[in-house]
This record gives sequence, C-alpha cells and structure tokens, in this order.
Amino acid sequence: MSGMAADALPSGDGGVSAFYQWAAPLPQAYGTVLRQEAYEATGLGYHGYRVLYTARDGVREGQIAPVSGVLYLPEGKPPAGGWPIVAWAHGTTGVADVCAPSWRGSSPRDLAYFKQWLSHGYAVFGTDYQGLGTQGVHPYLLFKPEGYSILDGVHAVLKAHPHLLANDIVVAGQSQGSGAALGAGYLAPQVAPDLHILAVIASGLVLDIRDRHQAPFITEGAYQGGDDVDAAYSTLYFLGSLQALGYPGLSDLIRDKGRAIIDLASHACLHDLMDYAKARHMKADDIYTPGVEHYEQMAQQARMLPDAYQKAPVFTATGLADSEAGLIPQYNAIAALCAADDHVEWHYYPGLTHSGTVNVAFADELHFITALRAGSRPVSNCQALHAPGPLQAPDQHVPFNY
Repeated sequence: MSGMAADALPSGDGGVSAFYQWAAPLPQAYGTVLRQEAYEATGLGYHGYRVLYTARDGVREGQIAPVSGVLYLPEGKPPAGGWPIVAWAHGTTGVADVCAPSWRGSSPRDLAYFKQWLSHGYAVFGTDYQGLGTQGVHPYLLFKPEGYSILDGVHAVLKAHPHLLANDIVVAGQSQGSGAALGAGYLAPQVAPDLHILAVIASGLVLDIRDRHQAPFITEGAYQGGDDVDAAYSTLYFLGSLQALGYPGLSDLIRDKGRAIIDLASHACLHDLMDYAKARHMKADDIYTPGVEHYEQMAQQARMLPDAYQKAPVFTATGLADSEAGLIPQYNAIAALCAADDHVEWHYYPGLTHSGTVNVAFADELHFITALRAGSRPVSNCQALHAPGPLQAPDQHVPFNY
C-alpha cells in the first residue's frame, strides 16, 4: 500500500537538480531563457545546452510557466544565417520530473534520430514539456501546454543564440510528441506567426481531432495494445491530463489495488509502470472505479485539436507493426488532416513498430524537408490514402524495432 494520502494525488515533482527550480518571480514574457548550462548526451557526440525557459501556461490561461529542455548543435561553424532547427517533441516518458529527457537522458533510439539531423546540419531543440522536470503537474497529451512548450522554447533558443540558429524550423514528434508537434503546427499561425515553420513531421500518431471535415472514420480495431500497456498509459493520463484539468475527487476513484501504481508513477517512468503492471497482470479496470470514465470523456474533449487544419506541410509515418498507437487511429488522424485540405505526405512502413519507425522514416523525412527548403512543394498523396490492414509482425532485423 502506498503512503499517499487518500485525498491527495502525487504531482511527480522532485528528484531533479536545482537547475530545474526557479525560486525568483518569473519574467512575464514567454520565450525567454532563464538559465542554461553545458550538456553532453552520452553516446551522441555533439555539444549541447540544458535550458530553462519561460512558456505560456497551457492550462492556466494568461500565466507563465518555467519549462526545461535541451539544445544540440552541429559541429563546426554555422552557415550564414545560422543552423535550421528541428524542434523535437518526445514520446511518452512519464509524468514524474525525473522522466524529463533533459534530466534522465534521451533514449538510444532518439539519440540516433538526433544524430541523423545533426549530421545534416540541423540543430535539435527538444522540450521536456510543461511540468516535466519543472514544478507542477505535467498536462499529459494536452495539445496547448505541449504546443506552447515547443513554440516558446524555439523562441527562447533563437533569442539566446541569434548567431548560431536560424528561424527556419521543422517541428517533429513521435507518439505523444506527434500530437504535440501537430498541436504546435495548429497553434503557430495564431500565437507564433513570426516563426517560420517549414513543416511538421509526425510518426506513430497519437492524435484526436474535433472537426474532422467529414473525413472517413473507422471504429473497429482501434486499440491493439495489451492490458499492461493500457494500465501504464491510463495511470499517466489520470495523473497528468485529469489532474492538470483540476477535476475534483479524483483520489476517490482509485481502487486499493491501484494506489501502488499511482504512487509509483510519481517517481518512476513509463517502462517501470509497464513492468509493474505486467508482473501483476494488471489492467486499467483494476486501478479505477467506473466513475473515472466520466472524467476521461471530459479530458478527451480538452485534448482534441479543435480543427485538423495545418498551415505548414505535414509528413506522417506509420509503422504497420505498431501495436502501441494502433493502425486505425493513425489512419483516422491522417484522413482528417487530408480532409482539411492540408498538404500531407503519408507513409506506411511494413514490419515497423511504434519505435522502429522513428529512424527508418528519416531518409524520407529528409527528402521531404530538403525539397521544401529548395522551394519545391512535394505533391500531397492524400488521394491514395487507404486503411492500413491488419497488424503485421515486427521485422526482427531493424534496430529499435521492439
């Protein structure tokens, strides 16, 4: 049994260094670096900075929040005007501060992806998102706080390194980060029109859209994960999304059997939660009472993009062995983007999983971005979009294809 009080939920705060804590009043200006320090990612081989900056609070309208992240720079002298930026939106790590990639380190898969962009002359900026690393609840999967964290982080590093970086931006994200990246693309024309966003890249799509512009929608076979996966993600959704939205009485919805995994999520990360749930054959229904469904439906509305429209061209990548995000939900999201008359270049990758798609898709992403930077607008292939078919077996010979 956890030591958590029956009327309280853990915020996930703590366990990180003093760098992430800002005790002074925050400047009432978003997109400002508060502090930075040299940062070297083990195995990456490129110089970087850990940064703490101000961003618009995506939950408390009109407020400013401290947000952390990391900036990696290519080797050598920057080109005239500075290096273009890949603004990376990471996939689910957890809701505890210690799960922030700038603190615990990015996964080997993500570092391999960064290395590919860096070797082609792109700086990589990765936000941790609001509340992950820094004080407060991480509003997991809510597009506004995630989108603001991306856009205001780019503003911050551009102002801090004006001779190194160019206002020439690719927003790229995977899994949770795919929704964050598309959230940033949706918000940018309204809140960051000064940023030149060349394109949005989204792989392993996790995205819900309210106005689907009469796009086709398939409901069967929407979820293909296991009980332990469901239990882990639902724990993060409960502590992140639902708690950030301020719904009352959430602690009363936790079953006795679920309190230990809720407490675990306050200081452990996604795969720890999956291992815990798997070892105990746990599913989401073991954690909560049926009353949680009401709040989940409300939160679903809050996390949805209001509209599928994206001003910048969009590249999507779906692995046909992706059992985590599922195939049909990704098809539904891409169909909505296409129905909004967005410029979309979608790709299906046989035998690739949620994780394996990230690096394999890079060659196609680079071709897409290089053509755009050369002034060409690749032809949208929305007319060829089709349902992806049954889930495939993972190709065991592809790195990170677990």
